[in-house]
Amino acid sequence: MKILTIDLEDWFHINFDKNFYNEASWSNFESRIERNTEIILQLLHNKNIKGTFFCLGWVAYKYPNLIKKIYENGHEIACHSFAHNLITKQDKQSFRSDLLRALDSIESVTGEKVKIYRAPAFSIGENNLWALEVLIENGIKIDSSIFPAHHHFGGFPNLKSRSPYIYEFNGMYLKEFPMSTKSVLGKEFVLTGGGYFRLFPYSMIKNYIEGSDYIMTYFHPRDFDPQQPMVPGLGISRKFKSYVGLSGAYKKLEFLLKEHQFINVDMAVESVNWNNVDKVVLK
Repeated sequence: MKILTIDLEDWFHINFDKNFYNEASWSNFESRIERNTEIILQLLHNKNIKGTFFCLGWVAYKYPNLIKKIYENGHEIACHSFAHNLITKQDKQSFRSDLLRALDSIESVTGEKVKIYRAPAFSIGENNLWALEVLIENGIKIDSSIFPAHHHFGGFPNLKSRSPYIYEFNGMYLKEFPMSTKSVLGKEFVLTGGGYFRLFPYSMIKNYIEGSDYIMTYFHPRDFDPQQPMVPGLGISRKFKSYVGLSGAYKKLEFLLKEHQFINVDMAVESVNWNNVDKVVLK
């Protein structure tokens, strides 16, 4: 099972310092999301692949025609929050408000109920599992926010399930598609998305994919834009992860989609035998 997903956000959304990078300031930056997304859509069209696009509600509000085009091209529309705020910086009520605002923005464009969610920067961890309860209570059926290893913004290093599983809360259920990780020198990396996809050699990524039963990808339109501006204020580590390998990333993606057949999240849901997966009860 190889799942293709795109986190639909612009280049400046990588900075989480909301004192400087927030809704009030975003309109002051050059937007590159339409151009960069068009490149991805054309490649997916050429390869006849349908993916899942995790859209920011802010993007749906500002660029509804872009969301319409993604939807009309047969891709699945999911939610990536409204304002790309880390859940670790929110309480239960502010997270609920952001979620509802995002769902309203996206659904008003597509006319369909959104049922899939991914947290910004995978920022659901052991200390804010209440976010999963909020998702369930507000009609989300499928989540892809869980990072089964240490992560700067969240992570579950002790998670046993490295493939789809189920959360249960008050008799309701949430199907979880965690990120897929590869152990390199004793540390877990996601080779199929973000900075590490751009950093590691393609031969290593290819071997990992060919030897795995479950692959979850996550790409961003900005990952394939070597001409994008550099966001001020990033630390050394974040700057390296955000800009390394931009010049060769599109060619890597071309090879990836040529050599492997990918499906979207909804197709993956249909292929899982949910009676035989692990279940985690939220208390």
